This record gives sequence, C-alpha cells and structure tokens, in this order.
Amino acid sequence: MITGEQKSKVDAVWDAFWSGGISNPLEVMEQITYLLFIRRLDDEQQLALNRANLTKKSITGNPFPVERTELCWSEFKNYAPDDMFRTVDEDVFPFIRTMRDEDSTYAHFMKDARLSIPNPGMLTKVVDLLDKIEMRDLDTKGDIYEYMLAKIASSGQNGQFRTPRHIIKLMVEMMAPEPGDTIVDPASGTCGFLVAATEYMREHHAADINSGTGAKHFHHDMFHGFDFDNTMLRIGSMNMLLHGVEQPDIRYRDSLAEANTGDAGAYSLVLANPPFAGSLDYENTAKDLQQIVKTKKTELLFLALFLRLLKPGGRAAVIVPDGVLFGSSKAHTTLRKTLVDDHKLDAVVKLPSGVFKPYAGVSTAILFFTKTNSGGTDHVWFYDVQADGFSLDDKRTALLDGDKLGPLAQLADEQHSLNNLPDVLARWAEHDGKELKRERTDQSFCVPRRAIEEQGYDLSLNRYKEIVHHEVEHRAPEEILDELDKLELDIQSGLAELRQMLAGGAE
Repeated sequence: MITGEQKSKVDAVWDAFWSGGISNPLEVMEQITYLLFIRRLDDEQQLALNRANLTKKSITGNPFPVERTELCWSEFKNYAPDDMFRTVDEDVFPFIRTMRDEDSTYAHFMKDARLSIPNPGMLTKVVDLLDKIEMRDLDTKGDIYEYMLAKIASSGQNGQFRTPRHIIKLMVEMMAPEPGDTIVDPASGTCGFLVAATEYMREHHAADINSGTGAKHFHHDMFHGFDFDNTMLRIGSMNMLLHGVEQPDIRYRDSLAEANTGDAGAYSLVLANPPFAGSLDYENTAKDLQQIVKTKKTELLFLALFLRLLKPGGRAAVIVPDGVLFGSSKAHTTLRKTLVDDHKLDAVVKLPSGVFKPYAGVSTAILFFTKTNSGGTDHVWFYDVQADGFSLDDKRTALLDGDKLGPLAQLADEQHSLNNLPDVLARWAEHDGKELKRERTDQSFCVPRRAIEEQGYDLSLNRYKEIVHHEVEHRAPEEILDELDKLELDIQSGLAELRQMLAGGAE
C-alpha cells in the first residue's frame, strides 16, 4: 500500500505532463513507462558494477556499454536542461530502440520508443519528480505503477482498458492459482489479471516460487498475455516487471486471427475480460473457433478461444456481457450448450450494472468453467452480487475503507450490504457442499443441469431465482374514505376557527 506522500509525488508527475500540454492519459503513461525503463536499466548497471567490484571479475549483465556513462539515469539527471534533453532524445532513446536482448520482454517493446516530451524544461521537471519517488521495494514499485494506471481510468479516457482491481482480485482468489499453473490472458491490456495472479502466488505459495524449478517457471513460463496494441504491451510489460516477474510472455497477437492457432491446449488457467463490442470478418477469424460457434460477435468468439487454449482440466474465470447468458441466437445457444453439456460450467456470478461506470453501464457476469471435453456439469452455482464496495453511479466512490476482500468469514450485516464480495468468496468455498441446500430465494443457490437444459440453456440468474411475495393486508377502501372525510372536516373546522380569530383581532 503506497502512502499519501507517495501518491502526491505521483500526482505531481502526472500534473507536470498535463501542464506541459500532454493530456492524453495513455501517452502520459507511455512516456512514464519509457523513463522508468531507462531508470531501471541504470539500477541494473549499478548492480552489475557492484557485483564486479565484489567478485573482482569483469562486469557481466550490464545493460549499457561501460564507457557510455551519459546513457545512465544517475548521470544525465544532473545535466542542465538543454544538455539533458539533447542526451535523452539523441542518445538514450536511440539506444533503447536498438536493444536486441532476445531474453528481455521489455527491451523488445522499446524498439519503437520515442520521446514526445516537447521541451527541456518539462523533461527536467519530470525526471526530477520521478527520481524522488522511492521504488526499490518490490511491493512499492508495483503499487506505485498500479496507482499510475488507475489514473488512466480516472482521467476520463481509455477506462475500458482497466477492469476494476477488486473484481480482478475476486476472480483470482476464487480460481486460487497453483505453482504449476500456466496462466493466459488473451486480451491482456495492462496485464491486471496476470499481476493479480503474481500477487496471489507470492502471498500463498512464496516457498514454491522463490527457488529452483518453481522460480524458473514463475519468472519465465507461468504468465502469458497477448494484445494487439503496442502501447498496452509496453505498459503491461512494465507492470509485470515492476511486480517482480523477470521474463513473462507478453506478445503482440490478434488472439482471434487464423494465424494464431499454434498453442491449443497449452494453458491450465484463463483469466480475462475480453472485448464486449465489435464483430470480425469471417476471413480474419480462426476457422477452428467458427467450428465451435459460427458468429462475428467477439464476446462469443473469445469464449470459444478460451476453450481452445485450455488443456483438459484447465479452468477459466472470464467476464462476459449479460447478453451471452440469455441471447437467443443460434450462436449464443450453441455456445452455452457446449459449456454445459461438453464441459463443466461451474458458476455464474452476476455483477451489478454499475461496475464499469462511468465508461459503460452494460450489465455483466463472471463465468467460471472447466474444460473437460466430456461433460461434467451436475449443477451450476449462481450468485447475485448487489454491491461491490463502491457506489454504482459514475463517481464509483468507495463505501468501505480500502478494496480488500477481507477474510472468508461473513461480514457484519451493514458491511455485507455495502460489499458482497467477501461473501461471494466464502460461499464459493462451499459451492459443492452447503450451497447445494440453499433455496433459490437466497442470494446464491445451485441449479441442476437438467433444469438449465429445460430452460433452453438460459444462464440468466433471474430465470431461476425465486421471489418471495409476502401477503400484505390493506384496510377496506370504505374505511380509508371515511378517514379522509373526517380529516377533511377537521381541516374545514380548523380553517373556520382561524378565520374567526382573525376577524376578532381586526375589530
């Protein structure tokens, strides 16, 4: 958790860009990412030099040529503004564009880096402000970058790139990744899902990922993210780097394209919030996806993609628009039938419609399913989330301190009414046990596969939720009218008395 002082320093960096004329939040984030990358290279250089001095061996692993000290952050940050601007623009950026470290995800995405800060004064101010932000501790680095990413959403543009962090955390907690998992997000954006998975692993499996083959798997083979926006790839790569993952697989890829079909069955866990809107030309879409579901709708194609990417036994937690749950087209019905009959649909968690405000008011849900290729859906667990800890208007104000899910134990009634997410997590732990006995009038309940089949594979929660109507006794209309007559007489009597008193006063 970053302090108020650290937030103020980040805010000052952001304000420096805005006051300098760079108002596009993605461009601000991209420029900050470049500068943080350059600063990190200098940190690596200093570590290499210290290691060489201690071991009395030649320097290894140094990012910069030793003789080119002007490329180092610690050197040029002390230059006069004009000299700093010329050095960074003409020397440092050309250098990082030509880095060809095949083992470095981050260097790969710097190949088209450019400095868009327009003048020496602004660059000097930004470098000075960034230099004052302490980023040596791993948790601090990650939290500071996450805070910067949150400012993309709060700035009023490009908020669609950022799924609310507390919703991501809920999904990761429910999926509970294991050290041997291979995790993919085919629409990774800023890598929020992958970052949350790294945090879960460090919290729950630290011993497994800190040494030996476990560490190698964690840093090189566990995390995979694809996107076709180079800015997002740069930001996502830096996000993973600052959260301590050395070489994640973050790649440029149109996940739905015909050319990208070589990793079928390669992953054990999918975490994603794929694009909701838009449609694709059949010619550009992988033919094997259309064999699962023949459609141009991206939300359905991505679900088909998730099934292709998962190995048998692999699991998925993905956000979908409500239309996926009840759409009546052949493609919608076919896909839901596939999930229920051919695989194991585990749960449908209905989210409030304001979760993605102010950018979208679309109603959404989280689908949880397991790829089996042989069925296995005995029942589906439903939960109706009515509150997520934030107001459901455009302001999305926090209703409780922080956005933590809290312990699995039930919260107090007042807290539960403001944030259902801890309860979701607690009841999910019993979805194959106590939850089977809940009535459909409750906030969560289970529905047998047979009942879903009878409803044409409709997965909307309201199709199965039962509403209890309480009998209310009303007074007879004649009694109410008599009471109104009496009130009317009382009013007229009071007015007459008031007029009499006024008349007497006038005399």
